Amino acid sequence: MRIGKRLFLFLSVLFCITTVYASEDSMKITINITSGSGNHTLTATLADNSSAKAFAELLSNGPVTVDMQDYGNFEKVGDLPSSLPRNDTSITTEPGDIILYQGNKITIYYNTNSWSFTRLGKVEGVTPAELKKILGKGNVTAVFTLAK
Repeated sequence: MRIGKRLFLFLSVLFCITTVYASEDSMKITINITSGSGNHTLTATLADNSSAKAFAELLSNGPVTVDMQDYGNFEKVGDLPSSLPRNDTSITTEPGDIILYQGNKITIYYNTNSWSFTRLGKVEGVTPAELKKILGKGNVTAVFTLAK
């Protein structure tokens, strides 16, 4: 009987820990993109770092609109209204990565690039080809909000 109680207690604690971490990992944002290809809404999951938490805190004050320009045929980049803490590491981006660059710029990648960046999040539910089409050619306007 003691083993059964211990096992029950262990599984209960494990469930509580898993629930707490799962709720922290599920912070989502919505990105409304306006480009030459129309208006699109994307959903992204924020990374688990102090930069993403600071970005979420910024978004808790209301939507953040960023005018983004194409750079290098692999990303859209624009200025944030304020700097965020950096957690730069050497990474290779993938389509859909949302990256903090130099602490005050945000990028959405539709191709790959290797550099020292801070990952803020990842766009979900679109293929690289769909993302490239949504971002279109030229400039876009992105409105970032906390998902409800």
